[in-house]
Order: sequence, then C-alpha cells, then structure tokens
Amino acid sequence: MQTNFTAKQLRNPRLAEIDKILRRCVHCGFCTATCPTYVLLGDERDSPRGRIYLMKEMFERDRRAGAEVKRHVDRCLSCLSCMTTCPSGVDYMHLVDYTRAHIERTAPRGFRERLARALVAATVPYPERLRLALRAARFAKPLLPLLRRLKFDQLAAMLELAPTGFLRSAAYAGPGTAATEGERRKRVILLAGCAQQVLRPEINDATIRLLARRGVDVEVAPGAGCCGALVHHMGRESAAVAMARRNIDAWMKVMEKRGPIDALIVNTSGCGTTVKPALLRSFLGSSMTRWPCCMEQAEW
Repeated sequence: MQTNFTAKQLRNPRLAEIDKILRRCVHCGFCTATCPTYVLLGDERDSPRGRIYLMKEMFERDRRAGAEVKRHVDRCLSCLSCMTTCPSGVDYMHLVDYTRAHIERTAPRGFRERLARALVAATVPYPERLRLALRAARFAKPLLPLLRRLKFDQLAAMLELAPTGFLRSAAYAGPGTAATEGERRKRVILLAGCAQQVLRPEINDATIRLLARRGVDVEVAPGAGCCGALVHHMGRESAAVAMARRNIDAWMKVMEKRGPIDALIVNTSGCGTTVKPALLRSFLGSSMTRWPCCMEQAEW
C-alpha cells in the first residue's frame, strides 16, 4: 500500500510504525474471508482491509477519529483471524491498537456509550465485582424492555449476555500455592485472570490439578489480577500499563521471596498475547520484542 506521510509526521515513532504496517498491505482481501464482522455484515468497512483504509486516511491527514472510523473500529473483535491468512504479514493487531488509543484521545462519546464502557472497565477486570454484577443481572433482566426504550442498547446487551444460572465456585480460589504431593520437578506462576476465573473457574482448577500431579508447584501471586487487555482494547493506555505493572510487581515479589520460577502459565489466549511482550520488555529489554502500543512508552 502506498502511503503519503510527510517527513515531519514520520519523525513521530508511532506514526513511523503505522506507516510500516500500512505499507505491507497489498489489498488482496484474503482477510475478509476470516473476519467475522465482515462475514456477518457484508460491509467492506467492517473488514480488516476496509478498516485499514479508514485508519490510513485518518492518520495521514492527522485527523481526529470521526464517527465512521469509531463505529467500524469499535465493531472489530480483535480475534486477529485476519492475521492468520494475511500473505504479507500485516501487523493488524498493533495497527488497530494504535487506532483505538487515537479514538479514545480524540473522539468524544455520547453519555450512553461512556456509561457502558465505564461499567465494563469497572467490573469485568475485577473478579469480585464481576461476580456481584452477574448476580445482580439476574434480577435486572425484567428491565430489558425499559433499557431498550431508553436507547441504552449496550446495557441491554450486557443483561442479555449475563448467565442465567448460578456461577460455579473455584476449587482453588485466591492467592497461594498448590504444592505437588510427589517430588517437585518445577515451579510455575499461574495468572488466574479476571473474567475467565469467574465464568469458567474449572479451567484454572484443571490446570492446577494436572500440574500438581506431574510434580509442578503452582503459585497464584497475591496482588496479581487482570492482564490489562480489556482496557487496552478500549484504548485506555494508562490503565492498561498500570495493570501490567501491577502484575509484574506481584510476580517479582513471589520470585524474590521463593526463588525463580520455571514458567508463567496463562490459560486465556487474549491474556497471553498481552502478557508475553510485557514480560519480555520488562526482563529482557525493549529490543527483544514489539509489544502493544499502550505498553511501549511505559517506563519499567
């Protein structure tokens, strides 16, 4: 893809990175076949290729994010299926992250959108709050018609998606160590996560049981929590950096107290995508990896 950034613009490291990503796109359209929003909606602007054109125009012309860019980028699920089929290796993940941060800085949202996003950011990354919210949602479902009438569509969608049954409790809850009964072969730290440990606690339980049976001690660090991916995908850079820093500090304290670990275990793929580059940056230096745009400016 031909780009038209000025020399002055390219002196900005972020715009220089955006330029490199855009130039790799060859307009082939292979990404459209694997993009769920394009398959569902059939709108080119809801495909990775279409979004890339919208992003290119916005960044080249140094514009605030308009309603069109915001609408179609907000619909992106960040599943990154497009990257698995791209023959040119377009780094769509970082490009859409840069764009979301730009939207958050430059595009005012209406009251209903701000309320919905604030509720998600204040509940989902915090397991105890999420449990309380899901319990309350069972009693709030009769309010669905009212929310629809008042045009609170995002809040109505949250209520519709909330589980109707009772949530299962985790067998292994809270920080601590699940020690192997046999000879200890290795020791790992498990990122318990946020939404997954509430909605599917059996996944972490099974991981801990399996590793403990195979001679692996499993640590869940006090103070660790959400990896920061959720607010990162909302364009909230400072909040994402704070969560990443909190986790790394918590893991470092465990290692300082009990010695080195053999691995960090992450059960949720989205969390792994966020955690891995953050750890490499922190322990091995910035030259070792590229990582999410909200992290790259952080001082560790």
